[in-house]
Amino acid sequence: MTEPADPHVPCDSCRAATQRARPRRRPLRRAALAALLLLLVGGAATGCGGRATTHHKPGTTHEQASGDVGTLLGTQDGSGHRLREVPAQGAPEVRLTARPDSEDGWNLQLAVAHFRFTPDSTGGAALPGAGHAHLELDGHELARVYGPWFHLPAAQVPEGAHTLTVRLYADDHTAWAVAGKPVETAVRLTAGPRGQESHSHPAPAPTGTPAPPQAPQADRTVTLTVRDGRVSPPTGRTELRRGERIALRVTSDRADTLHVHGYDKELALPAGQEATLVLTADRTGLFEVETHESGLVLTQLLVR
Repeated sequence: MTEPADPHVPCDSCRAATQRARPRRRPLRRAALAALLLLLVGGAATGCGGRATTHHKPGTTHEQASGDVGTLLGTQDGSGHRLREVPAQGAPEVRLTARPDSEDGWNLQLAVAHFRFTPDSTGGAALPGAGHAHLELDGHELARVYGPWFHLPAAQVPEGAHTLTVRLYADDHTAWAVAGKPVETAVRLTAGPRGQESHSHPAPAPTGTPAPPQAPQADRTVTLTVRDGRVSPPTGRTELRRGERIALRVTSDRADTLHVHGYDKELALPAGQEATLVLTADRTGLFEVETHESGLVLTQLLVR
């Protein structure tokens, strides 16, 4: 006779069903641990008190952002940026030229030495001879400048006499300085009523500050005129010995840009006004001097 089954002992089919219904805890535990690990790694990566920062270039540490070039001074420039002093020899230099534009405002040219514009690394570490510039009008910042050319609209300059200053900065926004003074230069602008001609001329050097050195005289001067799409005198060749300095004095009847191939030198040509470009012929070869807008070859420089 078959004995009745014990009701407290599960049968094989019930045991299998119970195992299928029981939740699997190990995968859940692993997922939770993985999420916790991601949170910990993310918090360590942001640093700076556990939150992301934007005061220096992504991927750059705080130590790298400040840089170790020159000496970081406790003094500041007029806009609140600390000075980064470097030796005078090989220090960044800048000269500013402002020429009235035939349509509006001024075309500004920043001629720099021992310095290169690095817009792609702004916010990173201070690297020797690299960075950007700030443009100020009467001590108030107008714009950052990331290249040798900048157009200043007349609408940004009130009627009257003003001082336009350009100052060089490192990528970490400290101001390059020599002997405790920022590397800067200035010109005077006189803005007339709307529709009237405006002027610019070099600003006097501040009291107690030596005037910037004047550019050396040119060994050769070539005077050219562009009128009604023609060049006078007719296009020819100018022969130079390597190392000679040449001054290109050009007057165009329309606003244009002068370009010296091979040297990558450019000069804004205001309509009806003479403009001068001085360069050192330190490369040998044949180089064309032309205008961008009209596409005229003004002369050829043959450097031996």
